[in-house]
Amino acid sequence: MKAKSDLLAANRQDKAPAPAPSLQPSKRRATSRMPANERKAQILEKAFEFFSEYGLTAQTRALADACGVSQRLLYTVFPSKAALIEAVYEANIAGPFKAVWLEKLKDRKIPLEQRLLSFYREYYDGVLTRGWLRLFLYASLAEVEMAPAYITAVIKTLLDTIVEETAFDAGIALPAQLDLRQEIGWLLHGAISHLAIRRHVYRNSTSMDIDAVIRLHVSAYLAASPTLLTQKLD
Repeated sequence: MKAKSDLLAANRQDKAPAPAPSLQPSKRRATSRMPANERKAQILEKAFEFFSEYGLTAQTRALADACGVSQRLLYTVFPSKAALIEAVYEANIAGPFKAVWLEKLKDRKIPLEQRLLSFYREYYDGVLTRGWLRLFLYASLAEVEMAPAYITAVIKTLLDTIVEETAFDAGIALPAQLDLRQEIGWLLHGAISHLAIRRHVYRNSTSMDIDAVIRLHVSAYLAASPTLLTQKLD
């Protein structure tokens, strides 16, 4: 299923439709000189913003215009669109996740509920931003391997850590089946992720603030955990 970037980028609620990026050559000011590492960082920042708004099917000529560089210079820094997308993934999708979060989740000197609340508040603010979510969803619709890569590299370890700590806290043996552990972890992680999608993408808000909603999901997960951890796969 291919992303319909121009359709999804248009017709935003409460604001005029975002103009589709022009595919026609445009007059551009002379590109200023800057060190290679600064130029690369500039292009990555603009590429993240651009792909988040228009999707990964948008053309690199329009991206070059958005960056204020020529298409030739863009391909000097990144030899292909695939290389650019991979760099955006590393910097803006996988990059915001902090390894220290996993260590904090394992710190049994702190009550589990407090660890989960602290982690998901930071994860919500630091990772589940509007731009991150839009790019993640666009990549999935365009069948780019961004979401599977992130789930394999980051989320599977995160879910196993959360479920292992939940089982220890409940005094219940950790389920032997990896698939069951992953599904139990997704019950909480999926709820928080969808909360961010509702707020940032669907723009569906309620009078409850984020802290209160996260606490609601964490409380529900912990209350259900004894039943969840004793489930058996057929």
